[in-house]
Amino acid sequence: MELSHIIATLLIGAISGWLAGLFRQGSGFGLLGNIVVGIIGSFVGAWLFEVLDLSIGQGLFKTIFRSVVGALVFLFLLGLIQGGGKSKR
Repeated sequence: MELSHIIATLLIGAISGWLAGLFRQGSGFGLLGNIVVGIIGSFVGAWLFEVLDLSIGQGLFKTIFRSVVGALVFLFLLGLIQGGGKSKR
Protein backbone atom coordinates (compact mmCIF):
# COMPACT_ATOMS: atom_id res chain seq x y z
CA MET A 1 0.00 0.00 0.00
CA GLU A 2 1.35 3.41 -0.97
CA LEU A 3 1.95 6.13 1.59
CA SER A 4 -0.76 8.32 0.03
CA HIS A 5 -3.33 5.53 0.50
CA ILE A 6 -2.31 5.07 4.12
CA ILE A 7 -2.61 8.80 4.78
CA ALA A 8 -6.00 8.94 3.04
CA THR A 9 -7.23 5.95 5.09
CA LEU A 10 -6.12 7.58 8.33
CA LEU A 11 -7.72 10.93 7.42
CA ILE A 12 -11.02 9.34 6.39
CA GLY A 13 -10.92 7.20 9.53
CA ALA A 14 -10.35 10.28 11.70
CA ILE A 15 -13.18 12.22 10.04
CA SER A 16 -15.59 9.27 10.19
CA GLY A 17 -14.76 8.45 13.79
CA TRP A 18 -15.12 12.09 14.82
CA LEU A 19 -18.52 12.40 13.10
CA ALA A 20 -19.72 9.14 14.65
CA GLY A 21 -18.52 10.36 18.05
CA LEU A 22 -20.50 13.57 17.63
CA PHE A 23 -23.67 11.65 16.79
CA ARG A 24 -23.25 8.97 19.45
CA GLN A 25 -21.79 10.76 22.46
CA GLY A 26 -21.76 14.43 21.62
CA SER A 27 -17.95 14.52 21.39
CA GLY A 28 -15.09 12.79 19.65
CA PHE A 29 -12.75 10.15 21.05
CA GLY A 30 -9.45 11.92 20.52
CA LEU A 31 -7.40 11.62 17.35
CA LEU A 32 -6.27 8.01 17.81
CA GLY A 33 -9.70 6.87 19.01
CA ASN A 34 -11.40 8.58 16.06
CA ILE A 35 -9.04 6.91 13.60
CA VAL A 36 -9.58 3.46 15.13
CA VAL A 37 -13.39 3.84 15.28
CA GLY A 38 -13.45 5.24 11.74
CA ILE A 39 -11.33 2.47 10.25
CA ILE A 40 -13.37 -0.25 11.98
CA GLY A 41 -16.49 1.61 10.86
CA SER A 42 -15.20 1.59 7.31
CA PHE A 43 -15.05 -2.20 7.29
CA VAL A 44 -18.41 -2.57 9.05
CA GLY A 45 -20.07 -0.04 6.73
CA ALA A 46 -18.66 -1.62 3.57
CA TRP A 47 -19.83 -5.05 4.69
CA LEU A 48 -23.26 -3.79 5.78
CA PHE A 49 -23.93 -1.86 2.58
CA GLU A 50 -22.85 -4.86 0.50
CA VAL A 51 -25.04 -7.31 2.45
CA LEU A 52 -28.05 -4.99 2.21
CA ASP A 53 -27.24 -4.21 -1.44
CA LEU A 54 -27.37 -0.45 -0.78
CA SER A 55 -25.56 2.22 -2.74
CA ILE A 56 -25.36 5.91 -1.99
CA GLY A 57 -23.34 8.64 -3.65
CA GLN A 58 -19.91 8.35 -5.18
CA GLY A 59 -16.28 8.82 -4.30
CA LEU A 60 -15.27 10.48 -1.05
CA PHE A 61 -18.87 11.17 0.07
CA LYS A 62 -19.76 7.49 -0.33
CA THR A 63 -16.66 6.39 1.57
CA ILE A 64 -17.19 8.77 4.49
CA PHE A 65 -20.95 8.09 4.66
CA ARG A 66 -20.45 4.31 4.77
CA SER A 67 -17.67 4.70 7.31
CA VAL A 68 -19.80 6.89 9.59
CA VAL A 69 -22.76 4.51 9.38
CA GLY A 70 -20.45 1.57 10.07
CA ALA A 71 -18.82 3.41 12.98
CA LEU A 72 -22.25 4.18 14.47
CA VAL A 73 -23.24 0.51 14.20
CA PHE A 74 -19.90 -0.48 15.75
CA LEU A 75 -20.34 2.00 18.63
CA PHE A 76 -23.91 0.82 19.20
CA LEU A 77 -22.80 -2.81 19.42
CA LEU A 78 -19.85 -1.86 21.62
CA GLY A 79 -22.24 -0.01 23.93
CA LEU A 80 -24.44 -3.09 24.18
CA ILE A 81 -21.46 -5.25 25.07
CA GLN A 82 -20.00 -2.78 27.56
CA GLY A 83 -23.35 -1.86 29.07
CA GLY A 84 -24.18 -5.48 29.78
CA GLY A 85 -27.67 -4.56 30.95
CA LYS A 86 -26.49 -2.11 33.62
CA SER A 87 -28.91 0.67 34.33
CA LYS A 88 -27.53 4.19 34.55
CA ARG A 89 -28.57 6.27 37.55
